[in-house]
Amino acid sequence: MEATPRDYSSISPTARALLLLKGMTAIPFMKEAAQLILSPDPYTPDFNSRDLAMWAGVLHFEDRYWSIDQLLAGLPLRNILELSSGFSFRGLAMMQQPGYYYVDTDLPDIIRLKKQLVAALDSVSTGGTMELLPLNALDEAAFSQVVAHFPAGELAIVNEGLLMYLNTMEKEQLCGIIRRVLEQRGGYWITGDIYIKTDERKMDMQRSKEWQEFYRQHQIHENKFDSFDQAESFFNSMGFVVDKMAVREHARLTALPRLLDVATEEQLQQMRSVGRARATWRLKLAM
Repeated sequence: MEATPRDYSSISPTARALLLLKGMTAIPFMKEAAQLILSPDPYTPDFNSRDLAMWAGVLHFEDRYWSIDQLLAGLPLRNILELSSGFSFRGLAMMQQPGYYYVDTDLPDIIRLKKQLVAALDSVSTGGTMELLPLNALDEAAFSQVVAHFPAGELAIVNEGLLMYLNTMEKEQLCGIIRRVLEQRGGYWITGDIYIKTDERKMDMQRSKEWQEFYRQHQIHENKFDSFDQAESFFNSMGFVVDKMAVREHARLTALPRLLDVATEEQLQQMRSVGRARATWRLKLAM
């Protein structure tokens, strides 16, 4: 890590909070990035915290991240486009393996700050290529220009943390763009954003006022799917079929034993009663 700290003060409070949460996991480069944004103060996460809501949040984001990797594994393609990547560093992790061409995208302000973080993180490429490019995923002309950066071959488009910000019309617009890209290039769309509406009050956990306001401002609940069946019907109507669904990899989830330690049996039962609220799907074009 570079010796001279940079100024990361313009990272939004929600993005900063999310990065600090992910720093408590084994997700590649998250701890180092958390240390950078707090520099010169130390990053000292409280692993002894008994805050159930916090551990549930850590578990959620940890599971979502690894589920994308799970559905990428085994695919023969090496061209990967990530949409709305935020302060995640999957591309850097991919560069530890040879042959990948990874394009990491988000809105311009985020990419500007992320370039600073990537430059400061210690990473070693074994022959892959990574670009960080600004992209509004709903801008089809800009999307096509980004896709043109890739060498020949099929493409994997991945995202986590995007669809819940889009209303139905915007989801349809994004689906149309991705469908047309895959019709030209071939490949898959892996999305960790199959969120469905649930009654979180049953889980006996209260979000902070900041997170409540964030959810309200971006209409997160309203933008979720009504059910998994409705989500699948939606993608079918957009020309996609579900190729594979991720399964939870309990052994990879460092937050799971901590959540189980702090939750009472009643709280665990309440969580189970709510049921599954998110899934990661690998989609392909309908034949």
